Amino acid sequence: MSGRAQLMWDEAVTGYDFGPEHPMDPVRLDLTRRLVGALGLDREVDVVAAKPAGESTLRLVHREDYVQAVKAASVEPGSADQSYGLGTMDDPAFAGMHEVSALIAGLSVGAAEAVWRGEALHAVNFAGGLHHAMPGGASGFCIYNDASLAIARLLELGAERVAYVDVDVHHGDGVQAAFWDDPRVLTISLHEHPRTLFPQTGWPEETGGERAEGSAVNVALPAGTGDAGWLRAFHSVVPELIADFRPDVLVTQHGADTHFEDPLAHLAVSLDAQRAVQVACHELAHEYAGGKWVALGGGGYAVVEVVPRSWTHLVGVAAGAPVAPETVIPEGWRQEVFARTRQLGPMRMTDGRWPVEWAGWESGYDPADRLDQAVLATRRAVFPLRGLLP
Repeated sequence: MSGRAQLMWDEAVTGYDFGPEHPMDPVRLDLTRRLVGALGLDREVDVVAAKPAGESTLRLVHREDYVQAVKAASVEPGSADQSYGLGTMDDPAFAGMHEVSALIAGLSVGAAEAVWRGEALHAVNFAGGLHHAMPGGASGFCIYNDASLAIARLLELGAERVAYVDVDVHHGDGVQAAFWDDPRVLTISLHEHPRTLFPQTGWPEETGGERAEGSAVNVALPAGTGDAGWLRAFHSVVPELIADFRPDVLVTQHGADTHFEDPLAHLAVSLDAQRAVQVACHELAHEYAGGKWVALGGGGYAVVEVVPRSWTHLVGVAAGAPVAPETVIPEGWRQEVFARTRQLGPMRMTDGRWPVEWAGWESGYDPADRLDQAVLATRRAVFPLRGLLP
């Protein structure tokens, strides 16, 4: 196995563009790639492109009629079939939509193949993590579900157990749906409570289908949860389940929209806590999955202040060259930010909260605390199904 990590990248991914008024501005991808370069991480990873996912790959998860609907909308955006979630406010149709969506999916599938075959120890596709797309429809800014396709490809290649950990602020509903009845895939999602955020799913009682009870895990966090609570929830659920499941590969989704500056959600997590979870996922991959780790991006709508820094940290962690939080951001990158967006870029790779402190579950819990109530609800719903003590 190569000791190098792969960064999956093709400039064409910036064509995933729902229009100037849409919150998912592709400038976030370009600025991330440029920050990775500005900090010298290019020298620590192999930057690799991949072919777009073909129809046979897309059909590992998506229905053929849906793929054809995406293709048709890609040619004639004005005639998009809204019954498939296309041409809506969340998912406006645009020319070339199929091609760029298939490219993003192909990069995630390529990452999975490289890690499985030992061509790379870890692989990152920060353009991916489009976790809301369903087998038969677009949803939540997501056309093709690259995370599900990467997992399905791993299973096709012979993986017997794949763990998926999603720390986006929104529930990873599309990945959960794709593997609801498949005990080979453990999906774990930490997200803002469905009472207060799209897609209104991800309740702790959602634990998998009849053939896979205990294979879906949902931690529904109270709005306003900050660093200490977020990290406490992660460490109170994820490591124990991963240790029990012993996956062949760990796939993680690192949406940056848990951040306190994100305009679309209500958690209060810092960049430093996001980096801490990235480090934890890296360690879990090495401890329980033989180091096989596929890391994806996801949501994140503070496109200058948060997303590029968060995902650059992710690339650094995967590359074995973690960026120190106090690192000063190169002035050249900040000038590029201003030229592109007329916004002032951040000065350092930290929100000033490193190291982030949190209390582990083993220290005891407070039954009156809303965060602890959320953790306990998840543990009580899932852990006994897996033979673990809640």
